[in-house]
Amino acid sequence: MRIDAHQHFWLMRNREGQWPPPELADIHRDFGPQDLEPVLKACGIGGTVLVQSLPTMDDTDFMLDLADRHSFILGVVGWVDLKGSDAARHVARLSAHPRLKSLRPMLQDIADDDWIDDPQLDPAIDAMKKADLRFDALVMPQHLRALTALAKRHPDLPIVIDHGAKPRIATGEIHSWRGLIADLAALPQVHCKLSGLLTEAAERRGMSTIRPYVDTLLELFGPERLIWGSDWPVLRLAGTYEEWLAMCHDLVPVRHHDAVFGMNAARFYKLDQSQSERAA
Repeated sequence: MRIDAHQHFWLMRNREGQWPPPELADIHRDFGPQDLEPVLKACGIGGTVLVQSLPTMDDTDFMLDLADRHSFILGVVGWVDLKGSDAARHVARLSAHPRLKSLRPMLQDIADDDWIDDPQLDPAIDAMKKADLRFDALVMPQHLRALTALAKRHPDLPIVIDHGAKPRIATGEIHSWRGLIADLAALPQVHCKLSGLLTEAAERRGMSTIRPYVDTLLELFGPERLIWGSDWPVLRLAGTYEEWLAMCHDLVPVRHHDAVFGMNAARFYKLDQSQSERAA
């Protein structure tokens, strides 16, 4: 099965004062399963991982409800305040739902670049490990040292870096990003998503611009730890679902397609693919 390991749904009535702003007209509206499912079918994608986009547990409950009603949603990446005094209790409650697979603090929006490198998170992380949850890292290059410290402190916590840590493709910077992400790639429990790069490229989003970054991720993580995702509907700011999928098909060697476009996501998130197959 082909799997999109990173997509979002949202309702604007729940996002007052939150991103996206009105000037991003292509994504400043509601997006739900009825918008994405026809695209998935046309592209041969059998299932998805639905990822949080608000730092609230209400958003997580909203996604889990959608997963209950739509079989193509194979897993959910939710949110908990990992430094909250009751974080472990919330992790236990949410993880009782079989579709909750991972948690994601929105590190890119936190002013402290070292927020994640803090033993105060340990009770929540321990609860995540007890529940067999993964950790999605929404980070930028400046967060990678702190994330590396977390990963070394918790070598039994499966981690996936979202959007390749958002390298600064628009400016052509690659060397410092490569050095930082290489330290994480050396840790066997760390995976990386091949997602979001088209958006980071801004006006420089041609194949020749994206290729060095994809080649770097393939080299560092190998085809066994690289996981494809669309980042839809944010992707709409840079291109179409079909364009990004076709570009990645060209950039990833054909012999690695089964792994990168499906098997790695299923293994990392422990997805039950049979639920989507039964519905089909």
